[in-house]
Amino acid sequence: MTGRPGRTGRGAGQASAGDLLELVRSRRAVTRGALQQATGLSRATVGQRLDRLFRAGWLREGAGGPVDSPLGGRPSITLEFDDEHAVVLAADLDTRHARAAVLSLSGEILAEHSGTLVVEDGPDTVLGELGRWFAGLLEKTGHDAEAVCGVGLAVPGPVDTETGRVVQPPIMPGWDGYDIRSRLSRALGEHAGTAGVPVLVDNDANLMAYGEQRTAYPDCSAFVLVKVSTGIGAGVVVDGSVFRGIDGGAGDIGHIRVPEGAGALCRCGSYGCLAAVASGGAVARRLAEAGAPAASGSDVRELLAAGHPEAVGLAREAGRRVGDVLATVVTLLNPGVLMIAGDLAGTAFLTGVRELLYQRALPRSTAHLEVVTARLGERAALVGAGAMVVEHLYAPERAEERLRALGV
Repeated sequence: MTGRPGRTGRGAGQASAGDLLELVRSRRAVTRGALQQATGLSRATVGQRLDRLFRAGWLREGAGGPVDSPLGGRPSITLEFDDEHAVVLAADLDTRHARAAVLSLSGEILAEHSGTLVVEDGPDTVLGELGRWFAGLLEKTGHDAEAVCGVGLAVPGPVDTETGRVVQPPIMPGWDGYDIRSRLSRALGEHAGTAGVPVLVDNDANLMAYGEQRTAYPDCSAFVLVKVSTGIGAGVVVDGSVFRGIDGGAGDIGHIRVPEGAGALCRCGSYGCLAAVASGGAVARRLAEAGAPAASGSDVRELLAAGHPEAVGLAREAGRRVGDVLATVVTLLNPGVLMIAGDLAGTAFLTGVRELLYQRALPRSTAHLEVVTARLGERAALVGAGAMVVEHLYAPERAEERLRALGV
């Protein structure tokens, strides 16, 4: 789709059933007449292509719309994407914890499970357990295997989205280059009885950003989310799409070198990375050295919630260090929203970010910038993963392939 007013990307008379579905899903054309006008197709051709979508169960008729003609007449029947004809499975892996859910095609979480799942146990074990979780969730919602149209997985490392494999992940030992898609698909087959369900994988910060932007800031054309937990990563959404770079490495700001980290060894093997001095893991280490009960970013979050004085001070200091780096990010991308998420995303850290960000960035770069904390909380990556699957499966060309496979 090119987005040209009044026409699909294929030009007059060339729009497919998938293109019509896209127009309805985006609410740009929701009546037969509006689809004719947007595509240049004849009434009969629009009817034929809509019939394929109805037979697939992807569209339904809604209420009558307003009467357009000044002469009156019957109201136009509106068309709607039927978000009940299938469900999506989504999971969000952290270093020692995971969440999984069944979502509707509109992004509503129908059932959810969270628990301990240690990423260092390796992909075979972790993905096998996810398969069991998904099977239990499907049973809980009353959906069978045939209802699942796809799976979205968020992982705490850089991902080559073409292959679904993580690439040199600093905090995911044993996962580099592993065939996540095949293993998770197999686990779903073993435990839930699914067959050949597509699996999509992306970085957790990317999917958090995608979920938050679509839910709370759909009109923001440049959106940045920074997740500060065990590590530090950023997700960038530009014009409604995740910006990943050429091979999935965009947003890995935790490995930018900072002067304060000169002697700090990062988990990536280098010295001086931002994550080595300002992540939840880094703050936890400093707290543990001072005798506080902290072994991870989640422990720091609990101490911050309890108002632990040293945790508050270190979180603010970490925020200042991250804010210094974000001044460059904001100057480069000029976003409308900068969202802070993760274990450290509280008042102390946000205060530190703002102090250095507004001090170092040019006023022009921050004049229209909102600096906020996450809206969806721990569900952000699940919502983003579900949306990623739906957008992939119902995009025009992919929709056409699936319609042909269904024989409609």
